[in-house]
Amino acid sequence: MYQIKGKEKIFVYTGPDGSGRKTIAKMVATAFDMETVLSYTTRSPRHYEKNGHDYHFVNEDTFKQMQAQQEFLESVEIDGFYYGIREQDIIEAFQNHEFVYLTLNPEGTEKLKKMYGDGVVRIFIYADRDTVIKRHQDRQDTEEVIERHMKHYDEILSYKNSCEHAFENYDSPQVAFQVSELIETFLDRDLTETDY
Repeated sequence: MYQIKGKEKIFVYTGPDGSGRKTIAKMVATAFDMETVLSYTTRSPRHYEKNGHDYHFVNEDTFKQMQAQQEFLESVEIDGFYYGIREQDIIEAFQNHEFVYLTLNPEGTEKLKKMYGDGVVRIFIYADRDTVIKRHQDRQDTEEVIERHMKHYDEILSYKNSCEHAFENYDSPQVAFQVSELIETFLDRDLTETDY
C-alpha cells in the first residue's frame, strides 16, 4: 500500500450522484496545483462521458484481471458494476503534486479513510432530492439511471455526518470558493505574523 508522506493529502469528494461533486472538484483543482485520480469502472459511459477524462471504462474481464493482480487500492461493486482506484495512479499523481483528489462513492471513500486516516480529507457535496433529479434530467440521463441513483440517495446522504466537511451545492461557483478556502488551510504558506 502506498504510504502518504509529509504534507501529502488525498481530498475525496463524495455525496449523491448529481449533486455536482465532479464540477466542484474540477473548479477547485484549477485554483490549486491538484491532480485527479480517475476510477476504473465496468459500467458503460454515459453520453456526455469520455474515457480517460471521467473514468477509465473497462470490461469486467479486464477489471477482474486487475483485481487478481492486486492493482487496486480499493474496489467496490454497486448495482452490478465494479469501481476501483489503481494504486499506481495514486503513486504517479503524488510524484508531482502534494494534493490529489478523487470523486468516490461513500463506500470507496470509507475504505480510503480507513487506510490513510488523516491523510484523507472527505468533502461531502449534496443537494436536495428535487435538485439532484433535475440535474440528472438536465444532463439527459435515462429514467433507469435516475431511478437507480435515487434508490441510494437517502443512504448516501446519511454518510454526510461521517465526513470532515459538508457543503450544500446550491450554487457551484460559491461552493467551489468555500471548498477552495478550506483547502487553503492545508497549504503551508509559511506566513509569518508580525506585530506592528
